[in-house]
Amino acid sequence: MADRPGDRALAIARKEARLLLRDPAYLGLAVVVPLLLILLLGYQLSLDVKGLLVAVVDHDRSPWSREYVDGFVHSEYFRLVGVLDSAADAREWMRAGRARVVIDVPPDFGRRLSAGERATVGVTVDGSFPTRGQIAAGYVEALNSLYNERLLRARLGATGRPAWPLQMELSVWYNPALESKNFVVPGLLVVILMIFPPLLSGLLIVRERESGTILNLYCSPARRWDIVAGKALPYVAVSLLDYLLIFGASLWVFRVRFVGSVGLLSAAALLYAVCTVGVGLLISALARTQLAAMLATFLGTVAPAFTFSGIFTPAASQDAVGRAISRVIPATYFMEIVRGSYLKGGGVAPYAGSLVALAGFSVVVYVGAWLVLRKRIG
Repeated sequence: MADRPGDRALAIARKEARLLLRDPAYLGLAVVVPLLLILLLGYQLSLDVKGLLVAVVDHDRSPWSREYVDGFVHSEYFRLVGVLDSAADAREWMRAGRARVVIDVPPDFGRRLSAGERATVGVTVDGSFPTRGQIAAGYVEALNSLYNERLLRARLGATGRPAWPLQMELSVWYNPALESKNFVVPGLLVVILMIFPPLLSGLLIVRERESGTILNLYCSPARRWDIVAGKALPYVAVSLLDYLLIFGASLWVFRVRFVGSVGLLSAAALLYAVCTVGVGLLISALARTQLAAMLATFLGTVAPAFTFSGIFTPAASQDAVGRAISRVIPATYFMEIVRGSYLKGGGVAPYAGSLVALAGFSVVVYVGAWLVLRKRIG
């Protein structure tokens, strides 16, 4: 009795199902990757703006100023990170990204309010993240309005006369016009350089292993360091070329504001290129198939760079889990240098920690690739 066409199709389907279940790479592609993506992207890419880092310079230190600051302390939209002594401290905290909003309470704040006179509070917002800067200013204005309502009710109850409203003087630093291109384009530079170098270098060793040409290296007098360095150098050069093209386009095509040091940024880009290419080499040395290498590279570099490096949300403003993950992503440190160089300037000192972190990542990934790449004799 001849087989029906449907029986043949079912037989092929059963064979493919067995192959799928036996191959962890394909099974991961089909099941694990979608789950990880929804966890990474759905957990982190939120449009809610909460936990804005706010620092207070309280020159008054009266019950009136403490009550005003309490409005920020007890708000879920702000996270008080420090009560500073001077405007110079506030400038340093803003430059370092330790605060995104600074509230400056004048020394006569309590005296004026108690006398029913007009008082003014200075508000400085970090414009490096334009959308968040606008939202932060709106939140501060809303808290000012609530405080004004309490003052008005208390004044009317005590004297029957309305109180002068509390005024807010707003200033925006680093991106005064709050132009989105000054925020988006530098972030894209970081992410693009995290996508292509690891994806390309992630196929170098595993591709030769699948084709069998890796045996030529195993039988050659080349040492493991020679193999690692020789495979990395051309892709580091390509990554630097990509950086120069993107950097040039940001200045001359998009007209992005740049106030920092080109030399510092280029040195950081070199470290970043060395690190990202090294990550790809380590994955390529560990993986057994090109598909597995591409999958691991995407999950280990691209997805975290999009969600936790600070391209949309400042790393310091994320929750405890997000901040912990951001600390083990090279893109986070390069993002701090890039955004700082474009918008804030400064010398090497503000970015020394990030430069050291990138150098440390580079050492770790290349030592890891060297240890994994066991040279075979014969």
